[in-house]
Amino acid sequence: MADNKGSYYITTPIYYVNDKPHLGHTYTTVACDVLARFKRLDGFDVMFLTGTDEHGQKVKQAAEKKGVTPQEHTDFYAKNFRDLAEVMNISNDDFIRTTEDRHKKAAQALWTTLVEKGHIYKDSYSGWYAVRDEAYYNEDELTKNDAGQYVAPSGAECEWMEEESYFFKLSEWAEPLLKFYEDHPDFIMPQSRRNEVLSFVKGGLRDLSISRTAFDWGVKVPGDEKHVMYVWIDALTNYLTAIGYPDTDAESFEKFWPADVHMVGKDIIRFHAVYWPAFLLAADITPPKRVFAHGWWTIEGEKMSKSVGNVISPYDLIEKYGVDASRYFMLREVPFGNDGDFSDEQAVTRINAELANGLGNLAQRTLSMIHKNCDGKFPEQGTLNADDLALLKTTREELIGHVRRELDVQKFHEALRYFKMAVDAANGYIDEQAPWKLKKEDPERMHSVLYTLAESIRCLALIIQPFVPDASTKLLDQLKVAADKRDFTALDASNAITGGVEIDKPQGVFPRIERKEEEGQAA
Repeated sequence: MADNKGSYYITTPIYYVNDKPHLGHTYTTVACDVLARFKRLDGFDVMFLTGTDEHGQKVKQAAEKKGVTPQEHTDFYAKNFRDLAEVMNISNDDFIRTTEDRHKKAAQALWTTLVEKGHIYKDSYSGWYAVRDEAYYNEDELTKNDAGQYVAPSGAECEWMEEESYFFKLSEWAEPLLKFYEDHPDFIMPQSRRNEVLSFVKGGLRDLSISRTAFDWGVKVPGDEKHVMYVWIDALTNYLTAIGYPDTDAESFEKFWPADVHMVGKDIIRFHAVYWPAFLLAADITPPKRVFAHGWWTIEGEKMSKSVGNVISPYDLIEKYGVDASRYFMLREVPFGNDGDFSDEQAVTRINAELANGLGNLAQRTLSMIHKNCDGKFPEQGTLNADDLALLKTTREELIGHVRRELDVQKFHEALRYFKMAVDAANGYIDEQAPWKLKKEDPERMHSVLYTLAESIRCLALIIQPFVPDASTKLLDQLKVAADKRDFTALDASNAITGGVEIDKPQGVFPRIERKEEEGQAA
């Protein structure tokens, strides 16, 4: 196994339990899973957290509408998100629910610390609140809809709210936050989100209402149980809960905090990049190293909407494309951080071109030629020429460096672009070398070419594991790669394909997806 390079803590946002998972949830979770898998294979001790956000007025109202208790409501929907992890082959180490006792303990401990340090006071709140967003808004952020109702930038209707509340002294944290952003230029990514947050903070911060009395579904405020914590101070604390807080001397806390990456959608960047570091700094806890806010998916040019009927679930993806192809497409198609448009035509084109016709065809024709022309055994290396060595350098040495560099800044699409270039290089090599011709003209040279290809495919299969774990496992099995030789240290030449090892009749790992019109013509 790989030498340990240290720890790595990656989190999804905790998902709100008001509906089934859709493409957006899937996108975030798969991105985090790829990072977690990559870092494990690269020698890191990884903690990968996901879970569900289960408190707040919106949850209570939804439960009342269904005639069930809030806990029954959250139990039902939390299972949907657990199922998402299984369906999309997610390798999370923990799944946290904010209704768990361990989380309530952590949230109350953070609150108590903030009180003790003088950052919380009681007053009354009056202002605009969007229940759907569980967020407060200034009036200058709102617009009116056709019915004359104030709506937030998200489109959520806002209501005027007045109640007794505890406040966090957020107004005192504008300058410390700006200094923190300056000292940690990679804390907010991508750059467009950083600019957005800087603009917001430079505009001045108001003290933040952090408790509610209008409902009781939440974590009770220590010492004043008619108040429940504002859902965001409750929810954000989950990242600490999972690693042992409030026991900051716990081995898991010391190992994994500060988190390396909080992955979020762009709609919740303010909570994670303004409120969260302010809470942490106020509690003398180091903020996370990075908050990365990715973009949204539209569906063939339209925003996802239940009323339009274009919401895509992970099950829709699997039915059409399979798990691995879906994972690959989502992270290959759009620069991570930008908005992207999902279309069936583009998904089929991308999957067929780069997986079925690219890596899949490369592996199938190489292993088929070896099985047919080398007595069903890997050929010996023989004497390698400059072309052979160039391809091996690309796949065995250079590619992992490119992928590592791009994933360290969450450029999944760039990592996969380099991967595609390496696959293209291998496909170009096989066409140029034409081993099918060498069988008669120079059998010894044919063996070296097929060896070079098999070894290059081994390296490609190792590197692509985080993106397409099932398919890469099947490919590595066909290449007879031992289970303990599948991390990135195995890219070393000392672990190369061994000549004389018998292989089975090869099986395709990336089936070609037929287009709808092709299916119709075939019928």
